Amino acid sequence: MPTKIEILKGDITDMAVDAIVSTANTDLDLDAGVAGAIRRKGGPRIEEACNEIRPIRLGEAAVTTAGNLKAFYVIHAASMERGGQTTAQSLRLATRNSLLRAEEKTIRSLAFPAIGTGIAGFAIEECARVMLSEVLEHLKSRSSLEKIYFVLFDDAVRSVFEETYQKLAARPLSRAS
Repeated sequence: MPTKIEILKGDITDMAVDAIVSTANTDLDLDAGVAGAIRRKGGPRIEEACNEIRPIRLGEAAVTTAGNLKAFYVIHAASMERGGQTTAQSLRLATRNSLLRAEEKTIRSLAFPAIGTGIAGFAIEECARVMLSEVLEHLKSRSSLEKIYFVLFDDAVRSVFEETYQKLAARPLSRAS
């Protein structure tokens, strides 16, 4: 089955997928943004799991339980240090390592947010280019991933990701029926 990439507006914490990716800092603090929403909705088990494995290196990704979320796992993608900014290189590595952690768990469905575009201050257009490029490159080789979602918080960000995908992939997006 070919992998399908779907870009949609929504709340990543509501996704019923094998794993969701969380924006993270190297200390795996679940304070604000996507990470804070995951902590609030997922319950204390996620934060307890983060406490056991922190810190991680910049650009690395770590897997924990998803607690009370519909997903089975949370992959924490460390694109910044605490109080720092996301860079193209740290985002590229965090995206790549999230995909590798998904492969290690033989995950079939994965949902990404727009990593680094909140408090980390990374430009949405560059985020879309970096993340989609990494995903498309990863999918050129054999993968357990059958469905990858980009779950974005508003229509404007969704449009940027859709346009970027169409330029990079030179093909139309798969649409939910």
